[in-house]
Amino acid sequence: MPSNPIVLGFDTSAAHCAAALLSGDKVWAERHIDLARGQAEALFPLIEKMMADEGVVWSDIGLIAVGVGPGNFTGTRISVSAARGLALALGIPSIGVTTFEAMRGAKSLADKRPVLVSLPAPRGSVYLQEFEHGEATGKPQQVSLWSDPIALTTDIKEVIGHEAREVAHYLHQFGQTKTELPGFQAVSTRIGATIAAIAQDKWQGGAVISDRPAPVYVRHADAAPPRDAAPVILP
Repeated sequence: MPSNPIVLGFDTSAAHCAAALLSGDKVWAERHIDLARGQAEALFPLIEKMMADEGVVWSDIGLIAVGVGPGNFTGTRISVSAARGLALALGIPSIGVTTFEAMRGAKSLADKRPVLVSLPAPRGSVYLQEFEHGEATGKPQQVSLWSDPIALTTDIKEVIGHEAREVAHYLHQFGQTKTELPGFQAVSTRIGATIAAIAQDKWQGGAVISDRPAPVYVRHADAAPPRDAAPVILP
């Protein structure tokens, strides 16, 4: 067993099940399967097989790291619910890591550059969030390029992520940046290990720990409660 606590990281916020075991700077194991649906049935078998292959038991785990989105609504809730249940059952902390943070890479907290992170969103739009000094500087926003304004609070130096070049061009075209920023079409890879590494850095940095990580939703749900009064049930 490693001397540092083992971090179990996992994510189902997109069309995949991803999990990893990490301790210190070493990734002990990683698993990733592409899966458009059925993450609820696949997640725990994936984790348990990975742990068994490495000789790790539940009592060896010191921290749960979970991807909290934004992403697929149902998929995000699956992994967040699993993290909450494991943290409660094992009596250990759980830390949520956003997809924005994961896009910035395993050293997200140490990356001090002022950047704008872009993620795919429904109906051809994008989710955006600004970062500086290793932290988000504002709330995420959903933007339809060429029609919606982008509210910037930071003097960003580059854009990374989904359609980054288009976002950078859009900012310059509408006078929100003096020069056109570089846009890097980054894709989040090794998602389980990345989430585990970021959560470990948060934990070691004294982040507020909770056993109840919460999903990140940028937009409101498409469904809404009916406005009509409920039918009267006759005796």
